[in-house]
Amino acid sequence: MPYRPPDMQRSIQEPPAAPGVSPSECFGFVGLDVSQDEVVACMLGPDGQELAAPWSIPNNQPGAQGLAQRLLHLSQTRGLRRVRIGLEATSLYWWHLACFLKDTPTLAPLQREVYLLNPILVKGLKKVYPDRGKNDRLDAFYIAERLRIGRLPAPFDLDLHYAPLQRLTRFRVHLAEALAREKNYFLTFLFLKFSSFGQAKTFSDPFGATSSALLEEFTTEQLAQTPVEELAKYLNAKGRGQFEAPDDLAASVQRLARDSYRLDKMLDEPVALVLATTMANIRAFQRQLETLDKTIVRELEALPLERRVIRSVPGLGPVLTAGLVAEIGNIHRFDNEAALAKMAGLVWNQFQSGSFQAEDTTLAKTGNAYLRYYLIEAANSVRHNCAEYQEYYAAKFAQSTKHAHKRALVLTARKLVRLIDSLLRAGAVYQASEARQDQREVLTAPRAARPQPPRRARLAAAAG
Repeated sequence: MPYRPPDMQRSIQEPPAAPGVSPSECFGFVGLDVSQDEVVACMLGPDGQELAAPWSIPNNQPGAQGLAQRLLHLSQTRGLRRVRIGLEATSLYWWHLACFLKDTPTLAPLQREVYLLNPILVKGLKKVYPDRGKNDRLDAFYIAERLRIGRLPAPFDLDLHYAPLQRLTRFRVHLAEALAREKNYFLTFLFLKFSSFGQAKTFSDPFGATSSALLEEFTTEQLAQTPVEELAKYLNAKGRGQFEAPDDLAASVQRLARDSYRLDKMLDEPVALVLATTMANIRAFQRQLETLDKTIVRELEALPLERRVIRSVPGLGPVLTAGLVAEIGNIHRFDNEAALAKMAGLVWNQFQSGSFQAEDTTLAKTGNAYLRYYLIEAANSVRHNCAEYQEYYAAKFAQSTKHAHKRALVLTARKLVRLIDSLLRAGAVYQASEARQDQREVLTAPRAARPQPPRRARLAAAAG
């Protein structure tokens, strides 16, 4: 028997009826628990009764068509004209089904709304029922019940102008995170081979061409024994003469090699293999990112200018712009900049009780993780290229007693949300703070101070 909370034990055969509401105004609520192989569906009436026992369908085109036909049949049988369909936005197994249910002609007789729900919205609901459990049928019921409660996000709406770019920019996040993990793994094993290398910032980039060649071609013992003059010539050649003092650099590298632990010779070959393979992976990821970035730039340039005006903000290169534009989509689907910030999870939950008001509150982080990633990366870039944001970041950094950089950067990202929102809504390019101030002064100048048209032009206008 499917699970039914205590207040829903009445027979599912009873026709649903909400007091004071005509059947044509009633919603049916459909929860879909989606996996790779199948979809479990549960449909509730407006009073919370199950209109049928939960059922499963294969997660493919024929299964989706059968689901649509059954939803139409159940709705018409119970006199429902409107239906809300909900799926949890996890992985990509929901993608085809959500697009199908939104556009299929089979459900044309119904007013339908398809929702992608953050799993957090459903997870909290499970705690309401004391005899809860965990299976796919229960999960489908909880999704349907969450739809019935209301206070939902905007319905799912796929904008094909942004969908290709979004796939690319989200994949870029995946590659960037994989590259970061691989670099951390490399540095961990590098400590076994050359323990002092990471303790001193001898090279600005430990994965640069000169640093990589040095680590691949020399053992720690060889670096310690190589004459400084010979090592300096090697570094100068690999660095193409860009090092100001190659002799000092060579002496520093040799000193670090002598200060490092000595690895047992039995581990030399395994550690060298791990480092070489990991470095190959790092270079492969870097090449893939370069290729992907070129494709992202082409997709971004294909969008109308008014949809990518934020490219004019100092520090927002094409990749960061593409990530922001792809996740935001049509800016007019947000009521205001606060709604955009909420979608990104850049909001702070209030903690207050009686006369107590907590000053240290946590970031919500319940929105679009990709949008939050690109906003924070964009804020970090903009603060290096825009004096206004550099000053704001510095002020917030000085106010923070702990985690100063992270706090200042997130607050700078929140400030950037307001700028992005205003530029996209107006379809206007960025203006520096000085230019905006000059423009405001012109617009608010006294009438007598404004330039007047010539007398003949005024007379002609009055006569016309």
